[in-house]
Amino acid sequence: MKISLMLLLCFVIGKAMGQDMLIARNGQISFFSETPLENISGLNKNVTAIINTKTSDVAVKMQVAQFEFPNKLMQEHFNENYLESDKYPTASFTGKIQEKVDFSKDGIQAVTAKGILNMHGVTKERTMNGKLTVTKTGASLICEFNVPLADHKIEIPKLVFEKIAEVITIKTSFSFVPYESKK
Repeated sequence: MKISLMLLLCFVIGKAMGQDMLIARNGQISFFSETPLENISGLNKNVTAIINTKTSDVAVKMQVAQFEFPNKLMQEHFNENYLESDKYPTASFTGKIQEKVDFSKDGIQAVTAKGILNMHGVTKERTMNGKLTVTKTGASLICEFNVPLADHKIEIPKLVFEKIAEVITIKTSFSFVPYESKK
């Protein structure tokens, strides 16, 4: 599974041979839904991301069913009723960092990535702001953005409409290391 995911990500952002690639194999994506009646949160610790340091292309992919919740019933409803993870097993983002980043120098920089978010079978253009920290050993990237559920045709039944926010806050955290192909 991880090998096919890796090949797909490398294909999405260009051939890995001869290019500088950074990979995060255990990135994290969390979401939070706040309403007066109930707060809902989920965390996925198995997200893969790649940055091509020459082209500034970025790709992120995750298995939707790998989100964990404090309450197993929430997890079941999330997978069966809302994100329909059997029908739409993955979510992804492919885009490009807009700023010129010198990956050879240590430092922290605000970055903007423009691209396509594919979630629940619906693709939407998104612009995401984050903080990229470059170090001698790789890089880290954190980002926070909002996703209106209606943009991705995620329907909330009227019965629970007051328990789930219409706009969900998404947070990401990735620690990248140089990509080394397994020959």
